[in-house]
Amino acid sequence: MPATPAAPLLEVAHLTAGFGANGRFVAAVRDVGFSVGPGETLGLVGESGSGKSVTALSIVRLLQPPGRITGGSVIFRGTDLLGLSEAEMQKVRGAGIGFIFQEPMSALNPVFTVGDQIAEALVIHERLTWREARARAVELLQAVRIADPARRARDYPHQLSGGMRQRVMIAVALACRPPLVIADEPTTALDVTIQAEVLELLRELRARHQLSLLLITHDLGVIAEMADTVAVMYAGAIVEHAPVRDIFRTPAHPYTRGLLASMPGAAGAERLRAIDGAVPSPGDLPPGCAFEPRCVDRLEICGREVPDTRRAGEQHSACCHLFPRGPEA
Repeated sequence: MPATPAAPLLEVAHLTAGFGANGRFVAAVRDVGFSVGPGETLGLVGESGSGKSVTALSIVRLLQPPGRITGGSVIFRGTDLLGLSEAEMQKVRGAGIGFIFQEPMSALNPVFTVGDQIAEALVIHERLTWREARARAVELLQAVRIADPARRARDYPHQLSGGMRQRVMIAVALACRPPLVIADEPTTALDVTIQAEVLELLRELRARHQLSLLLITHDLGVIAEMADTVAVMYAGAIVEHAPVRDIFRTPAHPYTRGLLASMPGAAGAERLRAIDGAVPSPGDLPPGCAFEPRCVDRLEICGREVPDTRRAGEQHSACCHLFPRGPEA
């Protein structure tokens, strides 16, 4: 008999979140759903303003006011995180789900040494003494390839380079050996050489610790290197979901095809082709498909009716009127 597929480690369903102002709520994330299996890397990709970071922060309940979650579920290890108290949620952050923030200089506390910031999670979640936790922090800095880790543990964030601060963020995220790590644009502010080193480090740590990874990025090159499965996000919604090989070989949604055509070195392209226009404001979406004003393949129906999820292939779905209606993928 074939092996029974493992249950998802994380399952997000119908997640809606956004921001309230002047008595009006504007959804930045609309009816988003995806899952991450044990040992899987899911790449969440899209332009800036697509809702990727709001999705990530909503999963770990770190969306700050006036942001709020208004619907859906976030099931982690069988428990809906949206139903937990803040005290219960604090036990999940770090120990269950690690988070690598986009800008480590903002995420790290400037008045504490990096060693103490790593050690703090170990004291809280693993009940180590400060002496034990600081020793473990040095080991973690060594694991993320920081030279002279004992000395660097006594440094403050401003004393480290951007690449070293990002490695510290990875050490913080992995300190308590969480089964799932969310990495929000982990290489955006780094130069190409340091970016490659950080990605290689993430690959190595993922394999060593059997991590599941939710990788958020606007860079399809990073997706090609790291992801097993890809969810393409546009204007707060998932518009395409498929194994990574299908996204690159047979992209279904016109937005995904546009992203691929705008990549340097795109197959058959003599010059880069940008997608005309910009991601619409969450509070000013067009009446039909959100991508319709920018789409070169738009149909008459696209301007008046929001497409539902259509099957575009085996394990491949797209929210697009170009595909016939049928059973949801």
